[in-house]
Amino acid sequence: MAACTHPTSPNGYPDDFVARVLDDALASDTSVYGIAGLQGTGKSTLSAQVAALAATRGLAATVLSIDDVYLDRPQRLALGREIHPLLATRGPPGTHDVALACSVIDALRQGRATQLPRFDKITDQQLPRSAWPSVAGAELVLLEGWFLQVPAQAGAELEVPVNALEQEEDPDAEWRTYCNTSLDRDYLPLWRVIDRMLFLQGPGFEVVPDWRWQQEQTLQAANPDRQAMTRPQVDRFVQFFERVSRQALATLPTIADWVVPVDLQRRPLG
Repeated sequence: MAACTHPTSPNGYPDDFVARVLDDALASDTSVYGIAGLQGTGKSTLSAQVAALAATRGLAATVLSIDDVYLDRPQRLALGREIHPLLATRGPPGTHDVALACSVIDALRQGRATQLPRFDKITDQQLPRSAWPSVAGAELVLLEGWFLQVPAQAGAELEVPVNALEQEEDPDAEWRTYCNTSLDRDYLPLWRVIDRMLFLQGPGFEVVPDWRWQQEQTLQAANPDRQAMTRPQVDRFVQFFERVSRQALATLPTIADWVVPVDLQRRPLG
């Protein structure tokens, strides 16, 4: 199937595709619309585009990213000391404040004023609450994240390492077992509030290192006085996500309500 060739917003998805996503949410009488896809797929960009289009139609839409509800660095360092050192690194299941995400979504859906959490990826810390923006409820919540509704793996699937990180730093599978258990237990309340979900299906995990590096370069360009991750750091970082990312690619096509393949240039193919 050919890629969309209609006008595209700068650094974003085609305008007609953005309209289709918003129409899909509205046609489904959705209050929480999930946008899933691997790192670098363009979930944040698409979510912002959909929210902006919704505003032009007089609809109050708010974006919440799974990346903005990471546990703060001191909390993750404590997990690293108490359970496994790899839990000090943000991102995998078990390193998010799921209760915070649920409370924010509940407030938004009820039309109550609430603050939206924000996380600074360069300092690897949650911003102080005084820096969180406030919104007065939302008719549509766009929840975006790389592993929305991904199911846990069977225990036997955890035995064989998927990369060097697991082989060398988690030889007894303690870290990945903790993440898998957390995925099966802690995230279900958040997954249940998603009324409908779009999965942006990338070509495969092999593209993630390059896509994630592009994200890091964009982050660095926007913060020239601060130091983002280097390419070797990004290559190590994405290994933390590989197992669950591959699980997402294997399972979300049958779980998501709408699956749209995207090519290497992030153009939707459907």
